[in-house]
Amino acid sequence: MSRRHGAVLERAIASAVLAELADRGYSGITYDGVAARAGTSKPVLYRRWATRAEMVLAAVMTTGTEVVTTPDHGDLAEDLKALLHAMRENFGTGRATMLGLLAELDENSAASIGELISQWGAHLVEPAIHSARARGELGTADIPTAVLALPFDLGRHELAIRGDLPQERIDVIVDVLVVPLLALHSHAGAKHDTGPIPLVD
Repeated sequence: MSRRHGAVLERAIASAVLAELADRGYSGITYDGVAARAGTSKPVLYRRWATRAEMVLAAVMTTGTEVVTTPDHGDLAEDLKALLHAMRENFGTGRATMLGLLAELDENSAASIGELISQWGAHLVEPAIHSARARGELGTADIPTAVLALPFDLGRHELAIRGDLPQERIDVIVDVLVVPLLALHSHAGAKHDTGPIPLVD
């Protein structure tokens, strides 16, 4: 068998991690099992990921980026809601994995992984932002990564803590929290006053 490198190897490892998750659950994931299923060695895995949590998260993020397609409904709010629907469908059944992963992170890993997740969320939402700018819904100023990632950060919180991401929470996340912040940071929000933001529990 020829040696695999780069994206080909990473995709094989990600597929192996997801297969192990499906068969054994998060608690059953081991470097041995993933290496055997991916047709690689444990040192190859350890060179990339120091912990099991980092390895699992990388696999979930890699495949998540591939399965979440960018919607184009001609409206920023509807595009963001569609992205959250896709997140719910693709990752809603992985709550046990998410909780196990979070419980296993140490302080240093949690900080670096938190930054990685934010960058991933921002990457997924960027096409919707570009379309909204082209339609004039948003201004041209830079939007912080933390704001771009907010819909996925809040959606992940709902799935991890509440175990679900119902439509009413998606509406609050997008209509009450995210779209006004995006408009504000892009400078489009200065054109009109949307009134006070209602408090929600």
